[in-house]
Parts: sequence; structure tokens; C-alpha cells
Amino acid sequence: MINKIDRYLLIQFLIVLFISIMGFISIFLIVDLIENLDRFMDNKVPTKIVFSYYIYTLPYFLSIGLPMSALISIVISLGSIVKRNEWTAMKASGISIYRVAIPLILCGVLLSGFSFFLDNKLVSYGNEKRFDIDRDYVKRKSRHKIKNTLKNIILQKDKKTHISLVKYSIQKKIGHDFTLVDLGNEIILKRIDAKKIAWNNNLGLWSINDYSIRKFNQYGLEENVVIGDQDTLINLGITPKEIQQQARKPDELDYFKLTDMIQQLKKNGVETLKWEVTRYLKISFAFTNLIVVLCGIPLVVIKEKSGLSFGAGASVFVIFGYYAFIKFGQSLGFKGILTPLISAWIGNIIFLIIGLMLFWKSRT
Repeated sequence: MINKIDRYLLIQFLIVLFISIMGFISIFLIVDLIENLDRFMDNKVPTKIVFSYYIYTLPYFLSIGLPMSALISIVISLGSIVKRNEWTAMKASGISIYRVAIPLILCGVLLSGFSFFLDNKLVSYGNEKRFDIDRDYVKRKSRHKIKNTLKNIILQKDKKTHISLVKYSIQKKIGHDFTLVDLGNEIILKRIDAKKIAWNNNLGLWSINDYSIRKFNQYGLEENVVIGDQDTLINLGITPKEIQQQARKPDELDYFKLTDMIQQLKKNGVETLKWEVTRYLKISFAFTNLIVVLCGIPLVVIKEKSGLSFGAGASVFVIFGYYAFIKFGQSLGFKGILTPLISAWIGNIIFLIIGLMLFWKSRT
């Protein structure tokens, strides 16, 4: 049951949170637009496309601005209460820091849940769309380092069909050194090799060049061979979109699609370490909002005389220190020094301990 004090604390917190979020989003939009304006103008990107680009970017800006906004909101809302001596009156009435923290921590939990939904629905979808815009309209000086050429691709179409490509151009839809193997009961039934494959948009078929098509009987013996050096149209059972999935960045996939992608890559024998670290980060990063709330509350009340100024200064250390540990853990995970799970959660664990220690020190 929410009492008057809880309602008062939540209103103070949510008002500052809303203003902070609007401020961060506005700053991010202006800075990003200034940074990208010359690229848009040089490539003559239509205004409608630029507008769409930033509509798709808004969820990302909201996601990275939410933890900082939550921390600022805690510092300013509680700092104002301390500055007006309202915190002193609460202590005199027998209200402890733990009781004050309950509604704010619950708010942090809700923000973390919202952050997970935001990152795994709107942000991943928005990243995919804005990367597509960057690839299709901003052809020069791409900021996202999008892969236009893939190398050493291994795909498993189903349990029987295995496909490999040494090199594939996404824009041209042309592949080199293509191999398709159709397996029966552990026996090759069919094998297609081609030096070059090219997608025909009009017919929805592949044109293969300098190729060989071999068929085998139930005993694994070759019974039919077709060899050609002219362009021939054929259905290879795979589309450019399926090949392009290899180029998608983890940021373009939500947690569930990323899990499916990892399983598929493992089946194809592809190293998935970086993908697994990114998948766990999609959960751990959502808890950033709760962590900063836990750390921010005691920072304000631990030094009552300078609560607002001390809290503001310490909050800068908290947010940058937290992000530093997130990146540090991520790099250790990418290098295989830590397991993907530990590397993704190391920042949360450390700052959770710091937050609990600060609470213990500031108890009344």
C-alpha cells in the first residue's frame, strides 16, 4: 500500500526522471545529427529517410539515457529532500533509509524490466532498420562498419544440407567458391561445387559458373556428373537474405533471436563466444537501472550537509565506473578469459556489493 511519503518520493523521482530523459534524448539527437549531417548531405539522403533514421534511433537513445536519468533523478529528488531538511524530519519520525528506499528500489526494478523489453523489442528492431538505411543510403563513410563482404561462411540449411562459401558480397549478391553437400544417412547423395554464384532477382534463382554437380547412389558411389563452365540457372535452396543473416550484428537481434542464432552457429561449427557474451549482456544491462538506484540513494544521505553536491559528484564516478566495468568484463569475455556469463555480470556484481555496503554505512 502506497502511503503519502511513498507517493511524495515517487512523484519527485518521476518528475526529474522524465525531464532528464527528455534532456538526454534531445542532446543525443542534436549531437548525432550534427555528426551525421555532412554524410546525409554528401549522399543526398532524402529528408523522409533521415527522419525515419532518427525515429528508429530513438529507442537506442532512450535505452542508453535511462540509467543516467535514473541516477540523476535519485540524486536530485533525494538531494532536494535532504537540502530542505525533510530527511531530518523523516529520521526524527523513525523512518529509516531502508524504508525510504523501498518505493525507489521498486521503481528501479520496474525500470529494469522496461529496459529489457525496450532493448529486446524496439532497440534491436530500430538498430536493424537504421543499419539498413546506413547501408542503402549512406554508402560513403559508414559509421557502423557494416560488413559488405563475408568470408568463410558455413550454413546448415537443414539436417541434410550443408553449404559453404569462401567469399560473398552482400551488395552484389555474388559468392565465390561455393559448395553444397546433401547428406543422406551419413552418405553424400549430392554435391554441387561452383567457382562463382550470382543471384538473379527477376527469376529468383542462382546463376552458377564453372560448376560441377555430382550425384551418388545409396552406397556412396558416384553415378552421375554434370560439369559446365557456362552460366546456368539453378535453385540452390537458399536465398541471399539467409546468407546475409551472417552479417547481422548482435545489436540487431533481440535476446531470443540471438539465442536461436547461437544455436544455429554452433550446429554449423562456428565460434559463438562473442555472440554469447552479447546475449548475456542484454539481460545484465537491463539491471543497470536498479544498480544505479541502489548506489544513488545512500550517496545522497551519507553526507547530509553536502548531500546534493556530494551525490552529484559521486554519481558521475558511479555511472562511468559502472560502464567501464561493463566494457572491461565484455572484453575479457570476448578474449575467453572469463566465461560469457561472468563477463556480462561482473559489473553488476561489483556495483551491487558497493551499493549494499553504502546502504549499510548510511543506516540510521
